[in-house]
Amino acid sequence: MKLIVIARRAAVHSRASLRFEANGFLQVRCFQHDFVPREPSVKPTKYKYPDFYDPYGPRPPPSEKIVQLAEQIAALPPEERRQIGPALGLKLSHPKLETISTEGMELGSAAGGGAGAGAAKVEEKKEKTAFDVKLEKFDAAAKIKVIKEVRAFTNLGLKEAKELVEKVPVLLKQGVTKDEANSIIEKIKAAGGSAVME
Repeated sequence: MKLIVIARRAAVHSRASLRFEANGFLQVRCFQHDFVPREPSVKPTKYKYPDFYDPYGPRPPPSEKIVQLAEQIAALPPEERRQIGPALGLKLSHPKLETISTEGMELGSAAGGGAGAGAAKVEEKKEKTAFDVKLEKFDAAAKIKVIKEVRAFTNLGLKEAKELVEKVPVLLKQGVTKDEANSIIEKIKAAGGSAVME
């Protein structure tokens, strides 16, 4: 009930003077704003903005000596222009920038994947020195000959060599040189089998 009375008083006061105050239950204050409408014939002010923002403000133009030096540098061929940076670095005693090795560091999952792939490529580029010989298949008629050849270079007994040959495809010998692996492959091929070098 008290709220309705306050609202009515506020409406009466607002019509009369466009300003009312209700200091009591709600503590309401309303004032007319200070907006002054612009005249339609007046055009807005246009400001000239600089081409780029310089936080240090306008700078004086370069001296004649600097302008001449810039012209001389621009007239140089590209090979000589590339030598200016290192020569200035030496003259001004700037420290040389060196690459930082990340070997042995964990750089997170995203960088780690890339580093792992890079390491794998480096390992592939190194020449392989140890090879494995794998028996892939053999003719059923030449099984005995293949077992004899396997026994010759593995030093296995007859039973072990037979079990090994029957598990085709199987690794016959690991960590041998390229020449030794090629000779084993030729012997198995002559006996009627098929072997590859890995």
